[in-house]
Amino acid sequence: MPLPALPLPARPAEAHALAVAASLPGERIACTTIGRGQAAVSLARERPTACVTAWFLDLHQRDAAAATWDDAPANLAAPCTADLPPGPYDLAVVPLVKGGEAELSRDLLQQAFHALAPGGRLVAAVDNARDTWLREQLAATGETVRVRPAADADAIAYVVEKTGEAHKLRDFTCRFKFRDRERLLEAVSRPGVFAHRRIDPGARHLLNAVDVAPETRVLDIGCGSGCVALGIAARDPSVVVHAFDSSARAVECTRLGAKLNDLANVSVALEADGKVPDRGAWDLALANPPYYADFAIAEKFVEAARLALVPGGTLLVITKQPAWYMEHLPRMWTGVAQEMVKSYHLVEAVRPA
Repeated sequence: MPLPALPLPARPAEAHALAVAASLPGERIACTTIGRGQAAVSLARERPTACVTAWFLDLHQRDAAAATWDDAPANLAAPCTADLPPGPYDLAVVPLVKGGEAELSRDLLQQAFHALAPGGRLVAAVDNARDTWLREQLAATGETVRVRPAADADAIAYVVEKTGEAHKLRDFTCRFKFRDRERLLEAVSRPGVFAHRRIDPGARHLLNAVDVAPETRVLDIGCGSGCVALGIAARDPSVVVHAFDSSARAVECTRLGAKLNDLANVSVALEADGKVPDRGAWDLALANPPYYADFAIAEKFVEAARLALVPGGTLLVITKQPAWYMEHLPRMWTGVAQEMVKSYHLVEAVRPA
């Protein structure tokens, strides 16, 4: 039996945002997180009559956070959705990480501010006491920005009270085109989705390396904006493609891409544990795993493929770091091989009977 996850201290920006938010009124509260939802949990416990929303974009992060919430408060909701659940809210808490994705940060701030009721307050914080960027983003709302420095941490928070609606909301969604074989396809991406505004070179190499026979059943593991799934599905309507990702926005974008291209042979699911319909019945699994987390995510991708494929089914992974795969895959796979594709490596493995 796995040991229960231990509570983690909040990162400086989230801890400081919580300290500032705790001094402000609010019974309808929305929080993002850069950790395990510590600000939302603390506010829910301190205000048992409040309705607190801990909003997550990624299901894996949400589940990891929830595993640390010992006896989670009944007034705490933790949706994993592409957008902040509609308010109005009296208080919004948005901690950010220095050097984080700027467009995603702007999107989160805009959504939080827009969802506030008149008189509601946004508390935004970053782990950089010398910050100017975040303050400039908040000043663009046209509201007064109040500064709340941290006395004991390299962090700073700002409080903005909403007195009127924003003049114009920016749409951060991007529609872009890419070509696969003879067909020009259209994909959709949003901040936080891999890869935003373009087809990732790894996905391009993976598409170029794959040929699929009619009626092949294909998995796109960690689909991102869905370019691989769309490209494979567009080649033959008899091919069945199932794409999944732990990112709610990635799932939304892939679904929109399938609709834009009239691809009825694509299904999409929000999934963090690698569960697929008809486990053990898929012929080909494609993956372009991220490089962070010390291959923990890559290991999840590989195991999901092993459980999903038919005996003799093939896993194809595109990576710049093949050593881990070449070391670990032979333990449970056959026919493990790699091929250099420009600056990438294509790793192939077959599920044994």
